[in-house]
Amino acid sequence: MTLAQAEQTRIDWEGALVERARNGDARAFERLYREHAGRVYGLCLRMTREPHLAEDCTQETFINAWRALGAFETRSSLATWLHRIAVNVTLARRRRNGLVETHVEDDEDLRSEWTLETPVEVHEIEAAIAGLPDGARDALVLHALYGYSHNEAADMLGIAEGTCKAQLHRARRLLRERLGMEVN
Repeated sequence: MTLAQAEQTRIDWEGALVERARNGDARAFERLYREHAGRVYGLCLRMTREPHLAEDCTQETFINAWRALGAFETRSSLATWLHRIAVNVTLARRRRNGLVETHVEDDEDLRSEWTLETPVEVHEIEAAIAGLPDGARDALVLHALYGYSHNEAADMLGIAEGTCKAQLHRARRLLRERLGMEVN
């Protein structure tokens, strides 16, 4: 079986589970939960920086997904749809807790890609990411770690694409400073 065939089989399997869950099959939804909960939790943890809050956001994400499963359109992957719900849940939780995000614009070149010149431990990078301001961290997590385009990340965060790019640039600059390294 080729890689493309294996991916199509996975997509078909997931589609069948989604359809069964739409028809009220809780066991099918539980399998979808088990398949995606780890990545959703990781996204929530990176955005909240608090394990218990990330657990709450993950749980709320799947409760919302169960309720809205009938509206899920298969134009996007289930993972993308769940990530969008998770981002919305996390941002709503911040607003309820009175945490305010700041938006920045930066005139520097926002399209530059970067690579680390010096080896860094994963825990050092995770700690540096966790210490970023909310808006910068969110843009970095969605774009650089989860691979969403600037437009997709901005849409998920409810901000302008230029603001998303500026936040990503800010995140990269702060990471360079905090990790004390040259970045190209």
